Amino acid sequence: QWRLVESGGGFVQPGESLRLSCTAKGYSLRNYVIGWFRQAPGKEREGVSCLSRKGLTTLYVDAVPGRFTIVKDNSLNTVYLEMNRLEPDDTAVYYCATQSLGYWDCSGLPRDYVDWGQGTQVTVSS
Repeated sequence: QWRLVESGGGFVQPGESLRLSCTAKGYSLRNYVIGWFRQAPGKEREGVSCLSRKGLTTLYVDAVPGRFTIVKDNSLNTVYLEMNRLEPDDTAVYYCATQSLGYWDCSGLPRDYVDWGQGTQVTVSS
């Protein structure tokens, strides 16, 4: 059974937006570093964005301000990845993941994360 559940993926046209959700089951996201990753067909899984336990965010894939934003709602125990101005190259399965308890700082490396969701497909095409 997945402890992290992603949702919100879909098929969109270039330039449109999506908001992905990641909800934890059975533990509080307050105590964990949370990362969003993606994996396109034939490519390795790569970091998209991360939220540290100090509340600091790190962006790994795109330096354009506002295109990818990670937001946490502690009341819902959910982390969101807001994606704007989507491009065909953003097509991938998107995953959320958490590091082990006790870690504080972000990492863009999948090997540093221990809990993963099942992923949600995002397809950007005209």
